[in-house]
Amino acid sequence: MEWLIIIFILMFVITPVMWLKPSPRQKRQMALRSSAAKQGVTVKMAKPPLHHFRGTMPSYRWRYAQDTPGPDFMLVRDSNASEALAPYHAGWRWRIAPLRPLPEAASIHLQTLLERLPQDALVLESSEYALTLWWWESQTAERFTTYLADIEPLKAALSGLSDRPPAKSLGAGGAV
Repeated sequence: MEWLIIIFILMFVITPVMWLKPSPRQKRQMALRSSAAKQGVTVKMAKPPLHHFRGTMPSYRWRYAQDTPGPDFMLVRDSNASEALAPYHAGWRWRIAPLRPLPEAASIHLQTLLERLPQDALVLESSEYALTLWWWESQTAERFTTYLADIEPLKAALSGLSDRPPAKSLGAGGAV
């Protein structure tokens, strides 16, 4: 009887410790986010730009240089897009199309990336500040690194294609 009580007390003490231990999925996500951060990617949990979505979703953000802002556009995977949105490529639709057509090099890099992204990647968004991928992190850090070969050239091709006119610098004496 004493042994049974001792075992029960030990289980009572060990159980909360087991709850604090990260699951295999959490370990994979931590490794993925750490690897992405080392590659210069900003990872953030935020509300994605999807209609009727509750909660937050991981977003991976590649910043454009301040002096070369990017264009504004948003692509949504067919599974989360309305039929009213214009189709683009490989099961993706424009929610916000770029104001001017993208250069051929940028279009090729964009289409290649869209073909390679995993099924849980739902939104690819570009603003003047960053290129952002909204996805559920289904891949490992090693697999994610392979996407960088497509994302980095795309970011470089989109840099400087801002939809906003550049700010005019003030001349000497403050006159424009």
